[in-house]
Amino acid sequence: MRHIRSRFTPVAVGGVALAMILSACNGDEPAGENGENGADGENGAEGAESADLTAWFMENSVNQDALDWLVEEFESQNEGSTLTIQIQPWPGIVELLQTSLPDSSQTPDVLEIGNTQASTFTSVGAFSPVDDILEDLGGSSLVESGVEAGSWEGETYAPPLYMGSRIIYYRADLLEEAGIEVPTTIRELEDAAIELNELNPEDQDGFTGMYLPAADPKTLEGWLFTYGGEYAVQQDDGTWEAQLSSPESLEGLRAAQRLLDEGSEYALDSNEQVQAAPELFSAGRVGFLSALAFAEADIDEEMWENGQVGVMALPGTEPGTPGVTFAGGSNVAISAASPNQELAQEVLTLIYAQEFQELLASDGWVPGNLDYAGALEGPTAEAHELAVEHSKLTPNTPAWGVADSAQLPVEIWTRIARGEDVEQVAADVDAELESILND
Repeated sequence: MRHIRSRFTPVAVGGVALAMILSACNGDEPAGENGENGADGENGAEGAESADLTAWFMENSVNQDALDWLVEEFESQNEGSTLTIQIQPWPGIVELLQTSLPDSSQTPDVLEIGNTQASTFTSVGAFSPVDDILEDLGGSSLVESGVEAGSWEGETYAPPLYMGSRIIYYRADLLEEAGIEVPTTIRELEDAAIELNELNPEDQDGFTGMYLPAADPKTLEGWLFTYGGEYAVQQDDGTWEAQLSSPESLEGLRAAQRLLDEGSEYALDSNEQVQAAPELFSAGRVGFLSALAFAEADIDEEMWENGQVGVMALPGTEPGTPGVTFAGGSNVAISAASPNQELAQEVLTLIYAQEFQELLASDGWVPGNLDYAGALEGPTAEAHELAVEHSKLTPNTPAWGVADSAQLPVEIWTRIARGEDVEQVAADVDAELESILND
């Protein structure tokens, strides 16, 4: 993605302890409107003086039209102020922010952050709370799971910018040929995939009822969450209690194991093979496929034209209700060390304006404000919006990154795919989770 105008300044990557952020954000130097980057003069924001602001967005994230609109709109509404966009790479972004956020001369005023990374910074006061303007940003129309990801101890710091969930692509023609109704519940989906796997209506080599590899935990988490399960729940005293051994979680794990065993021929595919799953679908070797909405473009166009492909959100446990899937994406925040707090709020408010949100949707992302999700286009739009609206995230704690890096989610589903005892797997991983999350 090209940079806006010529106002791009690369920033060196470095790492510091999180305590440094906490110290800097709660230190003696208050954030004001006239930091080193500021300029004298009146501004469109009430009572704020003009300043030069910087916003960081991530590479291959927000499209250029949206960024151009943001700069032009901010500068036209705030005479004398400027907004510089800097594009940052995903690798190393946490370390870069740990270095930059505490320093008012280096920090961006506004920044994009991955939703599972947000708690690293919300938990130490690195972002400014935005509850006072949350209604202006969308209020109850904001994606609930995204708001939760950007909140800490009851305060909202980083509302959702955009999100994406996995949806279910299915071979409508194969279901019709096999006499199988389109599933309306998650149990019906399991049964349909298992039956398709047995029938293989077109006698395809390597055919699978559902493509469901253990290397794709974000799909399989749909089974854990839809049946009412959790990885872990935070207690009133702040400690985390693992939940994989709960009745609800065990029901979801057992249902997934049955489907992996009887309905999927690719349960132990590698992560690299997962990326090529739409090709298998296009080759006629997959009945049901869980993938992001972007996979729409990777499925053979002729199959769409011939009406062979259907799309749905993962169904819930009752007919007509959606399931609960993981949603990835980004949140957006104001740095607590920014010397331009009022103007940064102006930028944030523009990010949640209809024009900007609809430009996000034009790229296929569900915008953080669901009121503007109608701008999504294509056959996946309705299912994608529904999936995100009812989505869920993994435990909202910086320690989840440790669990994720240790590959615990992949370990769970791989052991289940190999036929290990579900209760034993749950007990083992519960112990590991509590050790990591409460460290």
